[in-house]
Amino acid sequence: MILHKADDALMCKAFAMTLRGAAQDWFHTLPSGSINSFKELAYVFTKEYTSYRSINKNPDHLFNLHKKSNESLRDYIKRFKAERANTIGCDDQIVFSAFKRGLPIECELYRELTIYPRQTLVEVFAIAERYVLWDDDRIATKKADQVAEQASQENGKRRSQP
Repeated sequence: MILHKADDALMCKAFAMTLRGAAQDWFHTLPSGSINSFKELAYVFTKEYTSYRSINKNPDHLFNLHKKSNESLRDYIKRFKAERANTIGCDDQIVFSAFKRGLPIECELYRELTIYPRQTLVEVFAIAERYVLWDDDRIATKKADQVAEQASQENGKRRSQP
């Protein structure tokens, strides 16, 4: 609209139509006549919503991520990828190093990535996805064993009661 030299009133009205939810409600609470230009509207809007902006992190942040002991491999990878999306200026080698460092040493994936280093991040996450399937299966089996054990203990208690 700036390129087409639209006037401020039109730009303010068009801007209002792009808002949704709470931002639209905020816009309608502005006192009538309180905004004199699009530049002023942009300033007021930015001032109101600056705190909602996500802050991009540097690559060092990725080295602070570690797989928690009660966290599945799937959840760790999902959390790591989400943090990576908010990280600026990191190449595949940094991401690979941070990802591997976040794994426990006793993790089979850590062992695999140490013995057979991968060339690209795509390869690393492809291998990781295979280990996720194994980890999910291991967790499901462990839960099934616990349920079966609880059921057998309950049956044993019922039999011992007269």
